[in-house]
Amino acid sequence: MPRYKPVNYNPKTVAEDQEANKKESQLKLIIIIGALSAFGPLSIDMYLPGLPSLTQDLGCPTWQAQLTLTACLLGLAGGQILAGPLSDIIGRRRPLLAGIFLYTVTSLLCALAPSVPILIVLRLIQGATGAAGIVISRAMVRDLYSGAAAARFFAMTMAINGLAPILAPVIGGQLLSFTSWRGVFVVLTLIGIGMFLAALLGLNETLPQNRRHSGGISATLTTFGRLLTDRTYMGYALAAGFASAAMFAYIAGSPFVLEDIFGVSPQMFSLIFAVNATGIIIASQISGRLVGRVKPRKLLMLGLTGSLIGGWFVLVAIVGNLGLPGLLPAFFLVVADIGFTGPNATAEALADHADVAGSASALIGVLQFSIGSVVTPLVGIGGSATAIPMAIVIAVLSSAASLSFLLLTRPTSKDQDLSIVKS
Repeated sequence: MPRYKPVNYNPKTVAEDQEANKKESQLKLIIIIGALSAFGPLSIDMYLPGLPSLTQDLGCPTWQAQLTLTACLLGLAGGQILAGPLSDIIGRRRPLLAGIFLYTVTSLLCALAPSVPILIVLRLIQGATGAAGIVISRAMVRDLYSGAAAARFFAMTMAINGLAPILAPVIGGQLLSFTSWRGVFVVLTLIGIGMFLAALLGLNETLPQNRRHSGGISATLTTFGRLLTDRTYMGYALAAGFASAAMFAYIAGSPFVLEDIFGVSPQMFSLIFAVNATGIIIASQISGRLVGRVKPRKLLMLGLTGSLIGGWFVLVAIVGNLGLPGLLPAFFLVVADIGFTGPNATAEALADHADVAGSASALIGVLQFSIGSVVTPLVGIGGSATAIPMAIVIAVLSSAASLSFLLLTRPTSKDQDLSIVKS
């Protein structure tokens, strides 16, 4: 019996509709994953303009106030050790939702903290629970994409992720005009609620049952051991880690340097911070457009070079007393080049580790945030009267990032896969 097609059937129109639905689904994924990967900058940057007032309000020295930042970074590092491997075993969705929920509750408790020691503990927990969003979102991208396609997707998510360091300090600075630093954590609570609903309603499981791993802590340690002895993986992971740590040193030191030494207001600080963070979006979008024509490795090299130049110019500007005209462009280079280093280093590091993407993603995050947690107290070692410790730390870290890349990684001739990974 002959088959009849509907009168209005048009194969071209059907194909166009399918392509439009595919693009809409991908856009939704980009927005949600970009927002989830912003837990770090949101947790760190939004309360930065209030650090000096927090110091006065709770009656603590500068270094102790900076420990609230260090605690958050340690939490962001440690939480990924648990969340990444756990998501390889039981899937991505459940640990992601649990992490966001706990982050939201802890953010509210931070707003009620009566003292710095309690706030430090809560910030540690806040970072640990927020880490789930960062590490699992990266693993979900690797579940779906590989090679240059992954680098391009990471670059697109940074257009969303990059809004966090722009908007967070601006919002924080404006909040301080009518509320205290505690109000910042109330806003983080509301953001946590929004992210939980977005993940609950908008994200499906990306790791099918047949690709999950069995085993407990011994299997996790074995995986980490294998990754730690993989020279190429560690080269890319350390390059990303040191470059990110240089930015964390800027994040920890710039509120005191700009507000206390150069006398800018919290509102002006938030605008300067936003301009620098805008560079991340610009760089990541340039990187995303070039991927496919230029190998991710070369784009990473470009980012590390810019970070190296910026890091040493920070030191020159401080030691040479060049003032804000000399310091601010150097800050911009250090921060903006994360748009090149972040997506491309991550894509290259994960390229050969699709089978343990959660663990491999976790170790990258652990390196980034653990190195950052170590260096942030060093930034304030001289108090708020000098910027020289911050400048030295940034210059050393940007140099370490380039050396890790040059000494541990090697160019390969293999072509990067541009297609979606078949689950």
